Amino acid sequence: MEQITIHSRTHSEMIDITSQIEQYITQNNYNHGIVYVSNLHTTAGITINENADPDVKTDFLRRLDEVYPWEHPEDLHAEGNTAAHLKASTVGATQAILVEDGKLVLGTWQGVYFCEFDGPRNSRRVALSFVQSEGGRL
Repeated sequence: MEQITIHSRTHSEMIDITSQIEQYITQNNYNHGIVYVSNLHTTAGITINENADPDVKTDFLRRLDEVYPWEHPEDLHAEGNTAAHLKASTVGATQAILVEDGKLVLGTWQGVYFCEFDGPRNSRRVALSFVQSEGGRL
């Protein structure tokens, strides 16, 4: 297992970490299996989504804000970031991505995103772990 560090710049953002995952696979000469990408924080998430049109990220974050407004009069959590916890649980903490011939198996327009919901933060951590397929092929 290895970790990468993410630096978020705004309160809510989607940071494309696809190239960092690809670099991990290449540097370790992984060919066939599954890479697990796990966020190590309770107010952030990992998702796979479109990486071609930046409006997708804008709409994604706006819609989450509509469902989970930052301030709610009945929230009890002392830190005041209940919305971030809800968004993180909705998006999820881990993605499992197939790897074939040393490449992530993603669709044409897909990328892997670290979703920040309580930033900005200087050092968010994402764990990467690879499971080799038996027989060397998927």
